[in-house]
Amino acid sequence: MLPQAQRAGSVPPHLYFVVSAVFHYLGPAFAVLLFARVDVLGVAWLRIASAALVFALWRRPWRAVHLLDRDGRRLIATWGTVLAVMNCCFYLSIDRLPLGTVAAIEFLPVIALAALGARTARNAVALMLAVPGVYLLTDVQLEGEPLGVAFAFANAVLFAVYIVLAHRVARHGELRGIDGLAASMLVAAAVVTPLAGWEGAPALGDPVALLAGVGVGVSSSVIPYVTDQLAMARLARASYALMVSLLPATATVIGIVVLAQIPSPLEAAGVALVVAGVRLHREPAPRDEPAPRDRPAPRNEPLTPRGEPRPHDAAA
Repeated sequence: MLPQAQRAGSVPPHLYFVVSAVFHYLGPAFAVLLFARVDVLGVAWLRIASAALVFALWRRPWRAVHLLDRDGRRLIATWGTVLAVMNCCFYLSIDRLPLGTVAAIEFLPVIALAALGARTARNAVALMLAVPGVYLLTDVQLEGEPLGVAFAFANAVLFAVYIVLAHRVARHGELRGIDGLAASMLVAAAVVTPLAGWEGAPALGDPVALLAGVGVGVSSSVIPYVTDQLAMARLARASYALMVSLLPATATVIGIVVLAQIPSPLEAAGVALVVAGVRLHREPAPRDEPAPRDRPAPRNEPLTPRGEPRPHDAAA
């Protein structure tokens, strides 16, 4: 059998993101059951707490964190805090605004991440296709409770920060991405408990609410975040940010396949634009590594009989 890293490397990173997108929309199906039984912040607590329990049993991340330096532990703590506050803001916003509006606002800072990393005319055109596609697919209504709009924008900013921090963890040399995610989720559980645990406490005596909470945690925080890490390990941050445009397109496709919901012409055009943008995009070459054609030709270094550089050349 192939080692786990090789098996993961044989799967296209875009496929990991599609899996993440599908489960991104399955999680709310479980949340519907919870909203009838648990207050909004209680849902956020159940989601994070159940995901943290799954990761603790699966990965035992404290063993990996024990080997990290101070900067690595600070990264984990910061990401966990962002996860906790971001999820609270998300549920507080969808409690006051349409989900489509929250999704559209969430995409705004992600556009900035994708634009900053476009770096080629081809990728700039890809972004110009995906952005109007998302607009056509989301029900943008910037009206309603001002507090809901504020929470939606806070969630959007935190989601962009999530992408930045998650990408750093996925590329961290001394920490496997999934172990870093598991450790960050434990931090998130510790942060969210004093904020929202009191609203989730009544669910502890309700088996249906507990099962729904586990479903939300696994569908919204375990599977999507794990596949995010697998994708980010092989995608540039800007490329992943562009992939976010697939979320509303995936929701439309799920509606067609599962619910036989035929999209309107505008929605179909939106899906086509998003798919065209993602298809056109190309992964940029790393900044710290010149493209093969730009690399200087190797010099004929004087060598010792063992084939090593002579001392004055090594010092130079």
